[in-house]
Amino acid sequence: MKAFMTAAVTPSRNDLGNIDYEAHEVEGQPGTFIIYERWENRDALDRHLNAPRMQELVPQLLELMEGSIEEGIRLLRPFRPAQ
Repeated sequence: MKAFMTAAVTPSRNDLGNIDYEAHEVEGQPGTFIIYERWENRDALDRHLNAPRMQELVPQLLELMEGSIEEGIRLLRPFRPAQ
């Protein structure tokens, strides 16, 4: 999984609309990974997810992981507390 993610990260960083794309391994939980992604907008994320390369990678990813991709996705909404 780690090798797979390493190979997938750099091309995703170059996708139009990508702000941040970082792979992490959870400390104290070897083999547990998180990808933190930030995109300019939902359209940029959708273009990334529908890119031909992603259509090829998803089946490979599913073979390596437990559960589903959807179970692991969390959409975050940034906010800044009032000062």
